[in-house]
Amino acid sequence: MSSARSTAAAAVALLASASVGLSACSDPGANAAGNDATPAPSSTVSGKVFNLTPQQDRFPVTVDAEAAAQVPEAIKADGKLTVAVSPYAAPLSVYANDDKTPVGNEVDIAFAVAEKLGLKAEIVPTTWENWPLGVASGKYEAVISNVTVTEERKEKFDFASYRSDKLGFYAKSDSSIGSIEKPADVAGKKIIVGSGTNQESILLAWDAENKKNGLAPVQFQYYDDDSASSLALQSGRADLTLGPNATAAYKAAKTGQTKLVGLLDGGWPLKANIAVGTKKGNGFAKAAQAALNDLIKDGTYGKILDRWGLKEEGIPASELNPPGLPKK
Repeated sequence: MSSARSTAAAAVALLASASVGLSACSDPGANAAGNDATPAPSSTVSGKVFNLTPQQDRFPVTVDAEAAAQVPEAIKADGKLTVAVSPYAAPLSVYANDDKTPVGNEVDIAFAVAEKLGLKAEIVPTTWENWPLGVASGKYEAVISNVTVTEERKEKFDFASYRSDKLGFYAKSDSSIGSIEKPADVAGKKIIVGSGTNQESILLAWDAENKKNGLAPVQFQYYDDDSASSLALQSGRADLTLGPNATAAYKAAKTGQTKLVGLLDGGWPLKANIAVGTKKGNGFAKAAQAALNDLIKDGTYGKILDRWGLKEEGIPASELNPPGLPKK
């Protein structure tokens, strides 16, 4: 792409002015394109099985003695790992069809990390806005809830990455749109995006680049609820949606009505990481990183992501306090 460098520079300048709190893949329930958190019985749709019952039959995990030895004494004392999750957006974390048991990718990761460290996971549902205070105060020993690493958050928390923060362009399943890879691919398209979100800021940067190059502008569309958004896409009033990939991928697999046509880093043009968060300086992030890397090595990590339709967001290795999205 001949204009890649200028596009990236323009995007960094624009996105630096946006609040880090608007990161598309932070609050799993906020402005999620295709968000559908309604629990349903286990079902197979488009070849993908989603088990939303309380009986999860999770993958077996063996203890890694070296990783377990890195768990701080204050955490291992009671043999439990207290983990905060926000169960409001499938497939990340959602209440099972008993309306009380959190299930999903983040919950499976929490159980696997705890078991790898010789601990028992204690899952504590909480709202998104409450996890920072809960972790900082020690009420929760970790948060595993689609938290994006930012430089601002790193001032108060330590992190061990476990997923890439991805945004997805989705089109109607029978759409002729084949691939969205660069700004020119969205020129003239009618695109649904959440107002005030990081994905909107990215799309605005792409649109500005296109206008500078004499290409047709994006036609931005905004909807207050998922039903209206879905109707607009299926009726042809919109060409694409852009939002958090995890929830949109879940809906695509569940309904078969949409398809993925493009992936972006959630911090485009920068890489964004989703990570286990812990109180800064308490030492647990290093143990979590070791556990995650052993889960990656033995294949359990990949199985968990595949189970919830999130293979595209997998990482080759967990990083301790990776570079975060910049402050505004």
